[in-house]
Amino acid sequence: MLTATLSSFRKDIKKYFDDVINNFETIIINRGSDNGVVIISLDEYNSLRTTQHELSSKKNVERLDSALEKFDKGESIKKNLIEE
Repeated sequence: MLTATLSSFRKDIKKYFDDVINNFETIIINRGSDNGVVIISLDEYNSLRTTQHELSSKKNVERLDSALEKFDKGESIKKNLIEE
């Protein structure tokens, strides 16, 4: 995670964006006491939104927990997605 002031971010905006995209960095831009902005890549944002959706209902959480338990116990099965 990187932190920057607004002025340093403005000065090197391309470098900061390259770090976010190429190095999966998160940037926090400080804007005063307890005030700031977080910059993440679009891929990271989409991943967070997907996780939020998957964990948004009790039923989904129960299904995910059950699948993880089966996997940990070796009770999962492997399937080919495309029949040959």
